[in-house]
Amino acid sequence: MIYTEWNDTVTSELVAGCERALARYNISRINKVQVPGAFELPFACRQYWEATKGTGSQPGAIIAFGCVVRGATPHFDYVCQGVTSGITQLNLELPVPVIFGVLTVDNMEQAEERLGGAHGHKGEEAAITALKMIALLRNLK
Repeated sequence: MIYTEWNDTVTSELVAGCERALARYNISRINKVQVPGAFELPFACRQYWEATKGTGSQPGAIIAFGCVVRGATPHFDYVCQGVTSGITQLNLELPVPVIFGVLTVDNMEQAEERLGGAHGHKGEEAAITALKMIALLRNLK
């Protein structure tokens, strides 16, 4: 799992929720890499994949976690577009799924609603999505 240090209170809970969900399926081998912000996620995901190639420890999926909160400038739009495009590109290029666990919210209240509130827990959902995509790949082989 690759996660950002920016908006750490949110991303750390996304990571914790993901770990809780994976533990329910007895998955304990989880590697974590932290990057500064969401824009760096696609690069880090690619580099992680390349670094584990041929080692026998390549992941069955990569989960990218981050939280981008809208501000007063267009920066939010550029970061959201960049990280979305980057992760989409990785899904087309890598042989494993890259799960989009990036919250793009207007305010911290919306982020909190996605950490176990009205909109579920997006960290847990990302873990389940990863497991479903791994199963899909196995069924296709």
